[in-house]
Amino acid sequence: MIGEHIDYNGGLVLPAAIDKKITLSFRKNGSNICEILSSNFKTSFTIDLREISRSETEWQNYILGVIFHIDALKPGSIKGFDCIIESNLPVGSGISSSAALECGLAKGLNELFKIGLTDLEIIKLSRDAEHTFVGTKCGIMDQFAVIKGVADSLILLDCDTLEYKLIPADFSPFTLVLLNTNVSHNLASSEYNVRRDECNTALAEIQKKYPKYKSLAEIEPEVIEKFRKILPENLLNRALYVSQEHRRTLEAVECLEKNDLKGFGDCLYRSHKGLQHLYKVSCNELDFLVDFSKDNKYVAGSRMMGGGFGGCTINLILDDKVDEFIAKASEAYRKKFDLELSPIKVKIGNGVSRTEPKAG
Repeated sequence: MIGEHIDYNGGLVLPAAIDKKITLSFRKNGSNICEILSSNFKTSFTIDLREISRSETEWQNYILGVIFHIDALKPGSIKGFDCIIESNLPVGSGISSSAALECGLAKGLNELFKIGLTDLEIIKLSRDAEHTFVGTKCGIMDQFAVIKGVADSLILLDCDTLEYKLIPADFSPFTLVLLNTNVSHNLASSEYNVRRDECNTALAEIQKKYPKYKSLAEIEPEVIEKFRKILPENLLNRALYVSQEHRRTLEAVECLEKNDLKGFGDCLYRSHKGLQHLYKVSCNELDFLVDFSKDNKYVAGSRMMGGGFGGCTINLILDDKVDEFIAKASEAYRKKFDLELSPIKVKIGNGVSRTEPKAG
């Protein structure tokens, strides 16, 4: 909901699981070979457990990375298996389909082979798989939400300590609607890593004068402002966004606890402004949709979500105006970009769970 790009900066984030799913079906096959079938991509590949290495095909690396890191943690615990993957999550939309796949696979293998991994071990190894095999230096927020998500609750997570508490998420009379731009500017992975490096550089520079700070998120905005003539503009802006968004997350939680959905929506708008102008991970399509929403009084708030440079906006819209807003936004978006929007109505759902196979 809010706190984008803050998880790898040691701050507070406010994610949730949603009611859209990846389903992974497993069975043992009694060999050293694993066969993975993606029904969405209509393709499959095999893995020899005796020789695991990175693939040239990106989606396969999410699978390979999880298996590699489980074996590193619990050597020999995985035997041959077959897995069919079915998904209703749009890939590249910013709704963490990669984390869902990683955590779903790890949880499924943990259940299938009785490995005994804890939730926290699954969360961390899924993140590590993305670092080492995919090459995206993501934080821990997405994986944490996929594993720990609870229906009708948001997770206020401290990404430094991994302490968390559940925040009731009653958005009535509003509905959460994602508007998928259906664009990807192919910058998300590379620029994501650049942003992380920029934040680390800014933190290191500030620590020279203020060594008490251990993360960028904990540094007050007024302290960062003291470095306006020292830090390059891009580093200063990244640091300011992180500092402000960390505090904005707490403000958003306070609004929810007071049932102030207008105030909560305003936090979303300010979050997008920071992502657009300070962190610079938005794009024209996302900015257009957020700006368009401001002209409609029945929209409480809107912002881009995910890594950026495409994907979805998240919108808080009055229940009885959802279809009207989707129609207006779709028409305006089509006229502006000659592209179709894909609306996705979502509810806050539970995280990963085991379902027994149906008889027959």
